[in-house]
Amino acid sequence: MKPPNLLPTAPLLLLLLSLLPPTTPDLSSDRSSLLLLRSALRGRALLWNVSNPTPCLWTGVTCSNNSSSGGVTALRLPGMGLSGPLPQNAFQNLTQLVTLSLRYNALSGPLPPSLFSSLASLRNLYLQQNLFSGPIPSSLLSLPTLVRLDLAYNNFSGPISPDFNNLTRLGTLFLNNNNLTGSIPNLNLPNLAQFNVSFNHLTGPVPSNLTSQPAGAFLGNSLCGGPLLSCNNGTTSESGSKSKALSGGAIAGIVIGCVVGLLMILVVLFFICCRRKSVDKKSGFEGVGGAKQREVGQITGDKSGEDTTESMSAVGKSTGGVGLSGRSGGNGKSLVFFGKGGRMFDLEDLLRASAEVLGKGTFGTAYKAVLEMGLVVAVKRLKEVSVPEKEFREKVEVVGRMEHENLVSLRAYYYSRDEKLLVYDYMPMGSLSALLHGNRSGRTPLNWETRSAIALGASRGIAYLHSQGPSLSHGNIKSSNILLTKSYEPRVSDFGLAQLVGPNTSTPNRIAGYRAPEVTDTRKVSQKSDVYSFGVLLLELMTGKAPTHALLNEEGVDLPRWVQSVVREEWTVEVFDPELLRYQSFEEEMVQLLQLGVDCVAQYPDNRPSMAEVHSRIEEICQSSLQSNQDTLDDIVNDGDEPHQPDISLDSGAPHSSVAD
Repeated sequence: MKPPNLLPTAPLLLLLLSLLPPTTPDLSSDRSSLLLLRSALRGRALLWNVSNPTPCLWTGVTCSNNSSSGGVTALRLPGMGLSGPLPQNAFQNLTQLVTLSLRYNALSGPLPPSLFSSLASLRNLYLQQNLFSGPIPSSLLSLPTLVRLDLAYNNFSGPISPDFNNLTRLGTLFLNNNNLTGSIPNLNLPNLAQFNVSFNHLTGPVPSNLTSQPAGAFLGNSLCGGPLLSCNNGTTSESGSKSKALSGGAIAGIVIGCVVGLLMILVVLFFICCRRKSVDKKSGFEGVGGAKQREVGQITGDKSGEDTTESMSAVGKSTGGVGLSGRSGGNGKSLVFFGKGGRMFDLEDLLRASAEVLGKGTFGTAYKAVLEMGLVVAVKRLKEVSVPEKEFREKVEVVGRMEHENLVSLRAYYYSRDEKLLVYDYMPMGSLSALLHGNRSGRTPLNWETRSAIALGASRGIAYLHSQGPSLSHGNIKSSNILLTKSYEPRVSDFGLAQLVGPNTSTPNRIAGYRAPEVTDTRKVSQKSDVYSFGVLLLELMTGKAPTHALLNEEGVDLPRWVQSVVREEWTVEVFDPELLRYQSFEEEMVQLLQLGVDCVAQYPDNRPSMAEVHSRIEEICQSSLQSNQDTLDDIVNDGDEPHQPDISLDSGAPHSSVAD
């Protein structure tokens, strides 16, 4: 008997299988690992809505779009206040993980040796700014796909293992600010572009294949060779063989030399004192020198470091100025005032004021002057002014007529052959530059609302300048020229002064990092060049990085190019100032403002928006931010549950796909 023919049933079986619903990836194992991590740590990971069966909608979790093999591919929890040690099997089931970012938390303890053994697809690992200790785990050194590794600012100890050579695709390795010891092994990593082991306890020579790295990558250790000082192996032995006791004659010679040197110093000091007395008798009050607009003084981080207060009449002497006569305003000339406030003081009042050096800037030195009547002003003493008196007065008159709530108003000026002074309101809160790049330990973090308001006010002030005529531009936009009131309202300063300096004036501090690529003559800056500088300012505001740093991010790339490269790599969260990472409800607006900054720094001027358009877009972003804040509050009140999380991740800079979509 023949067996039955089953072939006709095969097409029917295939048809039935095709009608079955498509399979969804099993995320239960991924979910269990995330729940293990959640239960072991303290912090904002507790806000995960565990009632949702899929972890792909949890904050900081990204899943693959592949419907058949989809799993968790990215876990980004930067600045989430996480604390405690990582459990042994925290990532055991996250086998498709590509990016892991736990930076800027308070995670502690040693990393378990096999913590990363199952992460065969991991490319990006960011653990910087935590409290991890102990040796770097061996499982981390067996990930051949790893491209970026940042373990900086922790307490890792022990030697740097030569097994780092297993990471053949590694392009970024940051181990700085730890407690690593021993020598640097010979690392043969052909793709290594960014490297930093500074501020550890490393010793010995820099390996030959790392000598192309900048010296800053090795500072704070006992290393030599390469970009550092050459290694002198004979120094120790020679110094040891020559450390013999000094003879009596040598000791006597040293003593006599010291006595003679001391006497010479005393004689020099005596003559200096005598000369100063004679000069004081001759000239009486010697003048103040101009002041750098409040801009410099309160803004720049160039403060003298000395809390010196002296009379304004002594400033000319201390700075080598020619001086103003205190008798009649100097050659019959006096202060010229602007505005409706009238003449509140004269030059003699200004000369009698106590003065404090605030800083030295591009166009001169700034002083804080406290007049006897109690009024406080900022005085800028201009340097290297090349224009004749008539032209100077005409251009300063234009500046003096500028009245706007977001501009620093010029109150008065003084002109003589030897001295040019500008008098402004004093801004006690200083500059945006000092706030961003000064000591952050003693101040309240600069939140998103404050930064967006500063951007809005500054753009409004510059747009007003541009509206006064197509040929009018600021010419020196930078964070040290954005001054702040006590309520953190921005005031743009230093406008209109670029046209007063000579063609040979050295302005490296002014143009470094902010100058548009088409600008060759710093006295002739267009409005589109202003837009470029303002774009750099926006990027500085969002990243917290100073554009004037010679080496940004351990490589010689300026701020605009660095931001653009990071955004291209889709790890946008690495761009933002850590102080902004806590404001997740405004992630979309933060990305929009960052993108506006990128648009402003376009290579070609015609591709940049106008300042009026920039102001309009920032205004829209701020309005959207206010609406997002209100929506979040409504969600909390109405749902009684966790705040709504926006469908955007700063790490990718792109919206997540959602179930609703």
